[in-house]
Amino acid sequence: MSTSDKKPSQIREAMPLLARNEGVWEGWYRYYDAATGKLTDEHRSRLICRLPETGEHAGNYHQTNHYFWEDGRTDVRDFPAWYEKGRIWWDNDLITGWAAAMQPDDYNRSTCLNWTRKGEPDLYLYEMIQLSADGKSRARTWHWFKNDVCFQRTLIDERFITPDWQNFNDHTPPKN
Repeated sequence: MSTSDKKPSQIREAMPLLARNEGVWEGWYRYYDAATGKLTDEHRSRLICRLPETGEHAGNYHQTNHYFWEDGRTDVRDFPAWYEKGRIWWDNDLITGWAAAMQPDDYNRSTCLNWTRKGEPDLYLYEMIQLSADGKSRARTWHWFKNDVCFQRTLIDERFITPDWQNFNDHTPPKN
């Protein structure tokens, strides 16, 4: 492939914090009932976050989430996004929303997301992503609202596996 076939992502320059998240992440998703604080679900995860320079999503952001439950269930969700006006934007079969670096953030470690579930306009979510200074771990918090009442929270703890998402091909569930 020649260099003329590549489409560099303007996201790298416009959203350097998001670009620092590029690669493979593994961790845990834990869901809690907002009223009782009780754990309602948990599962392992592997996220592949990429800024491809070639192919269908060249120049944009593309994230694929792999979920693994202890009982053997799995799920894969794909989230292609595009850059516009200082944010990345999603509009797919599951969600509509955006992500942007939080301002001000003196340490350039915080990203905020907002999305609405398709077919459920009264359900929306805000997420905050905190990337560690060394880029090797991150913590994410989701606040789920239905009819403007928080009903659920999701806590996600992740560790960085590799920046080389192009050559990552491990399809086994993450280890503890």
